[in-house]
Amino acid sequence: MRIKMCSVHVDDPSAAFTFYTEMLGFVELMRVPEHALYIVQAQGDPNGPGLLLEPSDTKVAKTYQSGLHRLGIPAIVFGTPDVQAEYDRLRALGVRFTSAPTTDFSGTTAVFDDGCGNLIQLHED
Repeated sequence: MRIKMCSVHVDDPSAAFTFYTEMLGFVELMRVPEHALYIVQAQGDPNGPGLLLEPSDTKVAKTYQSGLHRLGIPAIVFGTPDVQAEYDRLRALGVRFTSAPTTDFSGTTAVFDDGCGNLIQLHED
């Protein structure tokens, strides 16, 4: 068994699709704007899982998403071989980080705001 797809709730799936592809470097797996259906995938991993950019259009989803954000809890974790390099690249593109790279017993991490209602943690592979 493997992960085929997971989702992250976003305020605006279309805007999230643009951010996740143009800023973060994910590639389009599926895009059906008339149904607000946007799925991205890690570049260079054609057999990897898809990430469904799920609309937060229900009270439960919005409460969950905003609660995580308010508490400073990342909605999802993305792996990268070099957190510092990714931090520098994304900051140069205007991405707002809530925590700079730090290293502890779990590894090197940093947290940024995706501008779509979520905090995202980078973790060094």
